[in-house]
Amino acid sequence: MPQVTANGIKIEYEAHGNPAHPPMLLIMGLGMQLIRWPLELVEALVARGYYVIRHDNRDIGLSTHFDEAGKPNLVRIVATKMLGMRPRLAYYLSDMADDAVGLLDALKIDSAHIVGASMGGMIAQHIAARYPQRTRTLTSVMSTTGKRGLPRATPEAMAVLTKRPLKADLATILEFGVKAARAVGSPAYPAPEARLRERTKLDFHRSFHPVGALRQMAAIVADGDRREMLGKITAPTLVIHGLADPLVPVEAGKDTAANIRGAKLHLIPGMGHDLPLELVDEIVGKIAEVAR
Repeated sequence: MPQVTANGIKIEYEAHGNPAHPPMLLIMGLGMQLIRWPLELVEALVARGYYVIRHDNRDIGLSTHFDEAGKPNLVRIVATKMLGMRPRLAYYLSDMADDAVGLLDALKIDSAHIVGASMGGMIAQHIAARYPQRTRTLTSVMSTTGKRGLPRATPEAMAVLTKRPLKADLATILEFGVKAARAVGSPAYPAPEARLRERTKLDFHRSFHPVGALRQMAAIVADGDRREMLGKITAPTLVIHGLADPLVPVEAGKDTAANIRGAKLHLIPGMGHDLPLELVDEIVGKIAEVAR
């Protein structure tokens, strides 16, 4: 797969479709590699006439890792943030937004439709607010404003973030991967266990780098409340959220839409914190409505 140098790092990416068509950049969530965008969803977007690009965020997958920074102390980061100070980190969500824009630069793309899921939605919000000229439209999927006081994840869903295995043992990873997918997944659209195991195995063999997810989590914690920033977004915006999301409850999606001028909110019954294949047509259809 191709790589570019952008924003001072190596970024692994894939491009699908006709480069002459309107470009769409897909940004994945915490600890997730680009392959977590279902190929079925990518192909559906290509069929709609988009040139679709998906990439590994920094510190995950085959993009540059930041292992020299070590394992972050999340308790200290939270305490620093509560004191009103900015924690010192290896990088921030703003850096990850700069990475994405740097990827567009490397591909000679002036502007794109920006679609982000979960943490990717937070990164997409940064792009839309700070790079309005590069953002044709924004779609924020199962993401949040970072406002304090919003409903929290269920304990089972939170464990997906805090109890990731740090040792490269495939049997352990497979067991955790299936359990994690069930904890955050869509109750109305449960994926077959065989598919969950195969997806986890593909992730593992492509790249196993759990400490990178911890540094990404630190960047999320440090980012805090983005509502003031969201007020600067001028791009046509769609917010998609599942009504059954146990990791980022639906109130976070509602708050996101409420803080972006003119944003449209699309809520999906039975959808959790994943992208079920059964919902690909609905999700792609809604993205296409705003990304005209």
